[in-house]
Amino acid sequence: QVQLVESGGGLVQAGGSLRLSCAVSGRTFSTYRMAWFRQAPGKEREFVTFIIWSGGIIAYADSVKGRFTISRDNAKNTVYLQMNSLKPEDTAVYFCAAGQLSGSYSYNPAHAYDYWGQGTQVTVSS
Repeated sequence: QVQLVESGGGLVQAGGSLRLSCAVSGRTFSTYRMAWFRQAPGKEREFVTFIIWSGGIIAYADSVKGRFTISRDNAKNTVYLQMNSLKPEDTAVYFCAAGQLSGSYSYNPAHAYDYWGQGTQVTVSS
């Protein structure tokens, strides 16, 4: 089993920044995609970004390219999401996820990920 715990959400003004953390425990694999998703009220869960745990491969959704940065600290078993230039439309519950996906890097449906954190709320005011 893999356990994921997000933290770092909060209220921020448009244009501001937040850093989210995802603490990872349990049995993991170097090939796992460690991902961030988000879900706004009334919307489907949306892929944001992933990083391959040890391979350094990264992918971003178009909506966050140039503003968000995913990283990981292997020694701390933690994945981070640095969010800059935040917009009101970034308001959502943010989830970290892990999965052993082997398909296209652009294929990231929520159902393909096996493990999920509880989510952390990010609210961006205008």
